[in-house]
Amino acid sequence: MTMILIRAESQPKILNALADIERHAGLHINGKPRIIDPEMADEYVQTIIKDKIRSKSKIASLISVQEDTTHSILQIRKIHPPAHMVVISKEYALWEDLKKIFSTLPHLKDTILQKVKRRVNKKNIKNSLITH
Repeated sequence: MTMILIRAESQPKILNALADIERHAGLHINGKPRIIDPEMADEYVQTIIKDKIRSKSKIASLISVQEDTTHSILQIRKIHPPAHMVVISKEYALWEDLKKIFSTLPHLKDTILQKVKRRVNKKNIKNSLITH
């Protein structure tokens, strides 16, 4: 299990980043994305990069993906998401901390998956109206 911490300025940017992870990076998200305190996320990122971050996040999300760390990093590098993403491997001491709190974090509401389902349902309704 690999974790990815996503920091952004707004929820739509988080949602777009999640969609990019699945569509363009080809990674498979385990379960639902979780909301993590933006200040905590900023601290974790500073710990990982060992430098000050340029801007503070207003919203942050933590996800777990099926793919291994190396593959996840390579795939994330190929895309240009609208949010800052950090792939967290087991080698970091904070990985254990995040793993412990992951299930206690609230779910990110209105995820892109729900939006896709709504679009599919609308499309099916339109198609059934056209064919009848």
